[in-house]
Amino acid sequence: MSWDDDRLSGPDEEGLEAAASFRPVPGGATAFFEQAQAGVIRSLVSQIADLVGADSAAANTSIDSDDLEAQLGLSSHAQLPDDPVLARLLPDGYADAEASAEFRRYTEETLRSGKIASAQAVLSSLPPGGGQVRLSEPECQQWLRSLNDVRLALSVRLGIKDDDQELPDRLSAEDPRAAYIWVYQWLAYLQDSLLDALS
Repeated sequence: MSWDDDRLSGPDEEGLEAAASFRPVPGGATAFFEQAQAGVIRSLVSQIADLVGADSAAANTSIDSDDLEAQLGLSSHAQLPDDPVLARLLPDGYADAEASAEFRRYTEETLRSGKIASAQAVLSSLPPGGGQVRLSEPECQQWLRSLNDVRLALSVRLGIKDDDQELPDRLSAEDPRAAYIWVYQWLAYLQDSLLDALS
């Protein structure tokens, strides 16, 4: 996956007060996004959708295909993906290799389709130029899933193994991880505000 630092110029780092956050409204949640914030989310969500859909059998099979397995949504993939980001997004279901391969065959295409659908829901509801976003409860759930996928992908780039791992408070501007850490933390804040709005 190509994570371009230029696409990660996010919200003002002076404080989270400047960052977009969700608040509750009847039936869902709403938030206002500046153009730069919307651009960061749209870019990263699009990259996840492209990555997950790139070698999806269902996405690349025509209706006229004779491949019954693809038509039924069965995956031809039996192994954990080589790409570390995909491996984080599509993990093994079992420690046992044979059981995991069989599980992947029956579930991976559905998992990929769900991730793509969530990404498309974010892209459909978030204007490229920013602005007010109002989400229904089902749309909120899709946003939560898609934001989580982006954070998982960023965690691979940052070498984060779990959510409890401490991140450096400050990195030099020359450190390529600096923008990623800020975006990773901002997306966690955004997710938390969306969960709070739904509770």
